[in-house]
Amino acid sequence: LGMQIAHRVMLRDLDRTTGVAMAMADGGVPLSARRTRMLVRYLELMIESIDHHHHAEDDILWPVIVQRAGAHVDLTPLTEDHEALTPLLERVRGRALAFRAAPSQQSAAALAARLVELRGLLTEHIAEEERATFAVIRRYLSVADWRDVEERIRRNARMSFELPRIGAAVTPTELTALKAEAGVMITFMLALFRPGYRRMERAIWG
Repeated sequence: LGMQIAHRVMLRDLDRTTGVAMAMADGGVPLSARRTRMLVRYLELMIESIDHHHHAEDDILWPVIVQRAGAHVDLTPLTEDHEALTPLLERVRGRALAFRAAPSQQSAAALAARLVELRGLLTEHIAEEERATFAVIRRYLSVADWRDVEERIRRNARMSFELPRIGAAVTPTELTALKAEAGVMITFMLALFRPGYRRMERAIWG
């Protein structure tokens, strides 16, 4: 469930950030200084999150899958996608910084084009990753294996960003399941981080 939600949140964020960048490019959304600044900050955090997620898969999850089910899965295409993703994330970051330095409809359009490219790669990659790994994970990894993987991945995540954006994207049933898995601390952390996240959302999307 956690992996599915992480994937959904990535694509949701890309839809939203691409949409507002396109709206800025065509003049439908004003290029205010605050909106520009907050959008670029959001993109920096989103890029950091995507980068963390895919490096965590390479460094933490893939070795466990290989250890438990190496003969039953080929992770090479997914690893190659991750290698292609790194320079694309840097290109998006570069366009975001250029947009912040010189906000205009033209620089917003250039940013939107890079976000569309990133959305296309991740859409295909996530579909292939879920097809190739979910059944293998369910069959060959124990509950203890998976809990260990998730705990190790969470250690280096920026929870002040991850938790409220997850909370904004899940169903009540999913949130209940996540709280049952992670314990009472997730409720406290959501309450702590949600107000700042919502202020950022309002600054960008109104």
